[in-house]
Amino acid sequence: MNIQRVHYCTKHDSSMGPVVYWMSRDQRMYDNWALCLAQSQALEKNVPLFVVFCLMPRFLDATHHHYHFMLKGLREVELSLKTKNIPFVLLLGNALDTLPAFLEKHGAGTLITDFTPLRHSRAERSLLCQRLRIQVIEVDAHNVVPVRIASSKLEYGAYTIRPKLQRLLPEFLEEFPAIVKHPYLCAGPMPEVQWEHAVSTLRAAARSGGTAACESGEAAARAVLKDFIANKLAGYGAHRNDPTLDAQSRLSPYLHFGHIAAQRIALDVQSQAEAAPAAEYLEELIVRRELSDNFCLYNEHYDTFDGFPAWARQSLNEHRKDARTHLYTLEQFESAGTHDLLWNAAQCELLATGRMHGYMRMYWAKKILEWSASPEEAMTIAVYLNDTYELDGRDPNGYAGIAWSIGGVHDRAWFDRPVFGKIRYMNANGCARKFDVNAYCAKFSRGA
Repeated sequence: MNIQRVHYCTKHDSSMGPVVYWMSRDQRMYDNWALCLAQSQALEKNVPLFVVFCLMPRFLDATHHHYHFMLKGLREVELSLKTKNIPFVLLLGNALDTLPAFLEKHGAGTLITDFTPLRHSRAERSLLCQRLRIQVIEVDAHNVVPVRIASSKLEYGAYTIRPKLQRLLPEFLEEFPAIVKHPYLCAGPMPEVQWEHAVSTLRAAARSGGTAACESGEAAARAVLKDFIANKLAGYGAHRNDPTLDAQSRLSPYLHFGHIAAQRIALDVQSQAEAAPAAEYLEELIVRRELSDNFCLYNEHYDTFDGFPAWARQSLNEHRKDARTHLYTLEQFESAGTHDLLWNAAQCELLATGRMHGYMRMYWAKKILEWSASPEEAMTIAVYLNDTYELDGRDPNGYAGIAWSIGGVHDRAWFDRPVFGKIRYMNANGCARKFDVNAYCAKFSRGA
């Protein structure tokens, strides 16, 4: 493993106790650099290895549908790890309350965990590290090129981060080592995970949605990838922006929950696809995804008005008092109750399936800006709806996409117009030039 993936969170040296991998963002056994490092260190010290997941009863705007998808994938992780003699432990509660006692009980010598750019998770990790007296190592197993290595600053856009990633890709785009059967076992039997009890502890909201229709876990993710490469990738460039076609990879939820590594997808796409289609898809998978992680790591205000570039904030401020042709409440947006059939269809797609086509996400967010009393209100509404109903919500990709749509992040200034100022504009006529709007509306309108 390239050691540049490693970030030391504490100054303590590793001791001879067991190695614990605190799994969080990357919920998989296969192709997981953090788990690879954890086992490597445990084998080197001849000690047991534990994988621990801390189940919070509530997390941002996640609903029972999101938890259902996640827990089903974690059960698969537990079974996979069991074949390697690696116990999986589910701790009920946040890491600050549950993890220190577990580490002390088992005399852990090293804690290894996943990288995340989101501020609430980084704040929790920082507080945890202040309490622990053992070595804590963070491993970026989510990105092909580790975010901190790709860039040490907030990037302006894809055009600034792309050459940096392209230069580093040959160094990091390598095959993964396999997890082996672990020869050093913990003293005494480990308690079985009580999954039904874990579900009973959840305090997440129960919202309607179609997320259950999407199969969860590592095996499902690999099957979706195989189908995408075999049946969709060749036409990806020509059809990916047409929401009436099933041309996208549908891998976003699996990437969000870490059921599959972006690096595995890149390796398989490169080895099995022609150069042109592969390049177009890898631009989205690597450049755009890793730009989103960069945005959230280096911009604390990634989900608010204050996170917009200066030109966008100034322009939107100049148009605060512009008359809006329509104003809608959160409840009206949530129930797809606007005057715009196309926007309503996009929201209905989200409510019914737990996903929204990527092209429609842009139109959807921009209209929320147009029909809200302020850009701050628009951000609040868009983030809430995204995080509550998108199966891949609460993700850097979502925050960056909404900030691009509403606040010009990673974009440039356009022609000045009412409400939008110099933010890029989209309308239904532009959509009609790209795809069959009537067919899309018919598919996802109420009662369809």
